[in-house]
Amino acid sequence: MKCIVGLGNPGKKYEQTRHNVGFMVIDELARQNQWSLSQTKFRSVYTTEHVNGEKVLLLKPQTYMNLSGESLRAFMDYFDIELDDVLVVYDDLDLPPGKNRLRKKGGHGGHNGIRNIIDQLGTKEFKRLRIGIGRPSVPMSVIDYVLGTFDKDQQMAVKDSIQDAVKACEAWIEQPFNEVMNEFNVK
Repeated sequence: MKCIVGLGNPGKKYEQTRHNVGFMVIDELARQNQWSLSQTKFRSVYTTEHVNGEKVLLLKPQTYMNLSGESLRAFMDYFDIELDDVLVVYDDLDLPPGKNRLRKKGGHGGHNGIRNIIDQLGTKEFKRLRIGIGRPSVPMSVIDYVLGTFDKDQQMAVKDSIQDAVKACEAWIEQPFNEVMNEFNVK
């Protein structure tokens, strides 16, 4: 079983914001595979699919970013999902738009959604796919930046980044994570 979790904030107000790039990856992965996130449980929307005999769960917590771990923890407990079978997809200020990074573990880096997941899971050792959103080029608060939409000059890089992230997620469904890291971290 594989569980791919995209982080973001629910509601139309946040749909195209930088902080919702994790949701964007899940939505694009579902769209390309003609899957529908139509089920709800534990303050999440999700789908359960099968790919070459592998059960795949796509999950978008609806708890708002800062409580993402509460939804994920309940989901993992209910479906008996092993930590090694979870991949969390989220935005990262320290990577430029268009750059993605896969990691097996790490800290929260100031990301409150990841901080809550670490608190809820009791470990920093879970797979991550970080999607670069860059830092503001003009003085502004981090909150205003992450809750803002991508600038025109960032949009193409982010679209490409989402496509690469979808490919990495699809590869992880069928390949060991180390192989996926080796293939996709070189871009």
